[in-house]
Amino acid sequence: MKEVGNKIEISCQQVLTDDGSVFSIQWTVMPERHTTTLTPQFLLERYQAYLRHVTLTLVRPLRTGEGLAFRLLTTNVALLTFAPPAFSTESGIHTVTLRICEGHFVQAACCNRGKFSFMAESVDGGVKISVQLSEYYPRLLGSRSPSLSRKWLYRLTQAWIHKIVTVRFLKNLYRELEGEGACFRVVKVCVRKGEEI
Repeated sequence: MKEVGNKIEISCQQVLTDDGSVFSIQWTVMPERHTTTLTPQFLLERYQAYLRHVTLTLVRPLRTGEGLAFRLLTTNVALLTFAPPAFSTESGIHTVTLRICEGHFVQAACCNRGKFSFMAESVDGGVKISVQLSEYYPRLLGSRSPSLSRKWLYRLTQAWIHKIVTVRFLKNLYRELEGEGACFRVVKVCVRKGEEI
């Protein structure tokens, strides 16, 4: 587990890629003793509960006949809809992926492309837990070649909210397993090339 000055690192990157899609990843390393607990199914369930809690039930993750939907309050307005969770294990990385189908937060011409994933991987000293968003085309960007004003609008709203919620989810998960005494430090990393958002 990597600690810096008694602070646990949460690594983060959010970029707009060359094809106009968003790539976002946040991760931290949990103590090795939680390996059996930190399954993709556990992470997905905890994230859904946390999202509901942190948004004061404004966003409600609900299972549907088609998969999963993030709905607004008790309405049928779907901010995002997902295909059923797909579980996989490759090179020691256990993953659950939600393919983004559609919703008010997705460009209509780019549905069924984005992926929202939770990953657990054994590393030296612990279990690396990652939350990754890839190939996502936000409606706020307007197109694959967004204007500067659109980029800033997305950066200051949806991108900022996603980062804050995800980082806090990782902090909350760590404290749930290890107790309230942990302190954290968010660090920027470079996993994929692109324009920082």
